[in-house]
Amino acid sequence: MDVIGFIVGGFFVGLLGRLLVPGRQPLGCLFTTAAGMAGSLVAGLVGRQIWGERYAPGFLASIVGAALVVFVLSRALGKNRRF
Repeated sequence: MDVIGFIVGGFFVGLLGRLLVPGRQPLGCLFTTAAGMAGSLVAGLVGRQIWGERYAPGFLASIVGAALVVFVLSRALGKNRRF
């Protein structure tokens, strides 16, 4: 059940992260979910470097991390490619 919750949570975090990035992103449902999960990971890694080992990323930090991942992916893929 934890894995399904992580996937569903990653999808919603990815969707909210996509809303923060202006313009159209060439990402499908699978990569939206992956961006949400990667955003949580990025938020956790950055937070632990700043605030120490006991830091756990919250919902807002995960969304900001997902927005960063979506921004990088959309710029790397360009306008003509859908992934």
